[in-house]
Amino acid sequence: VQLVESGGGLVQAGGSLRLSCRASGSILSDFSGSDMDWYRQAPGKQRELIAFIGTNGNTNYADSVKGRFTISRVNAKRSVYLDMNNLKPEDTGVYYCYRHDGRWSWGQGTQVTVWGQGTQVTVSS
Repeated sequence: VQLVESGGGLVQAGGSLRLSCRASGSILSDFSGSDMDWYRQAPGKQRELIAFIGTNGNTNYADSVKGRFTISRVNAKRSVYLDMNNLKPEDTGVYYCYRHDGRWSWGQGTQVTVWGQGTQVTVSS
């Protein structure tokens, strides 16, 4: 089984993205019976677990994303999703989905880059 993440990109702070992950090569019963995670690896930091979804649809989130991110799954599509709203520059990183029990290998991940809104500078003579 190969985990294939997609949907990353460059987005301004406050924006939204939807990440997708497909468990290519999995059979329905195997996927639907698997708890799934989303991880994030920020530049220079360790990979961290940010969202979990169980086989019955129960979810859990890291405090850093709670209220802004939503994990979901569509078993018929062998897919897990991560809806990300109100993105912040500190959300920048590579995002990976992962089978919670570790039975499948890591995928390549998808890069999310959030840039700040900047600050106005006015120069007057």
